[in-house]
Amino acid sequence: MASVLVRRKTGAQAEGELGPGALDLSVEGALSDLRGEVDRLVADLPVDHCVQPAEGRAKRLLIADMDSTIIGCECLDELADFAGVKAQVSEITERAMRGELAFEGALRERVAMLKGLDLAALQRCYDERVRLNPGAHALVRTMAAHGARCLLVSGGFTFFTQRVAAAAGFHEDRANTLLEDGAALTGLVGEPILGREAKLASLRGEAVALGLNLSQTLAVGDGANDLAMIEAAGLGVAYRAKPVVAAQAHARVDHADLTALLYFQGYRAEAFAAD
Repeated sequence: MASVLVRRKTGAQAEGELGPGALDLSVEGALSDLRGEVDRLVADLPVDHCVQPAEGRAKRLLIADMDSTIIGCECLDELADFAGVKAQVSEITERAMRGELAFEGALRERVAMLKGLDLAALQRCYDERVRLNPGAHALVRTMAAHGARCLLVSGGFTFFTQRVAAAAGFHEDRANTLLEDGAALTGLVGEPILGREAKLASLRGEAVALGLNLSQTLAVGDGANDLAMIEAAGLGVAYRAKPVVAAQAHARVDHADLTALLYFQGYRAEAFAAD
């Protein structure tokens, strides 16, 4: 038996509905065939969907990307705005997230452009530019309240992940470190760089530490450096993702907010933590 979760933007109450616009259907058939059929049926509709085995869909481990996933911006691009080089940095970010550039080299190149930026700009950037995406708080708090471990793993920087993790309710955060001299950024990033393989290692390592099978894990992200963990997770979700990621993920969220990931796991709206 498989579960087909159809998440619409709006909709009237219906049998099997988990919440506004979220309809849970039980069907029989091969998952690959069902996925293809549902993809075809909703291709031109503002609908997010997930076809998966009904058993075990509530996950015990969440690994989430930060930039453009849990929050609505790319922190490095926004820092670059304070340094007057946003256009140059954003272009490299876009290419790296599409998988056109090696992540590690692209990160070093972008951070080098921030050399000399006053450290006060980091807090200003967080205060003025960083906001949780809709549903992020509900996603993390709800899963945590039901016993799941929630980990924020980012190719960005600890200055931001520490603050975002606390705001959203993650148990732990991991990211890269911007090096500074006490007054300004040096243009260097701490080594080794946390990238695609480190995100995958976090997923696998946390699963082992918790005694979980990878089928009990959920990973969500948007860029090429998230793809390995998305493919390895029991449920890998592409959130507003680049084409290379959306094509390989088990499910996509292009229309709804992050609470779609709760509906995918069978949670009803009344079980959500306050967003």
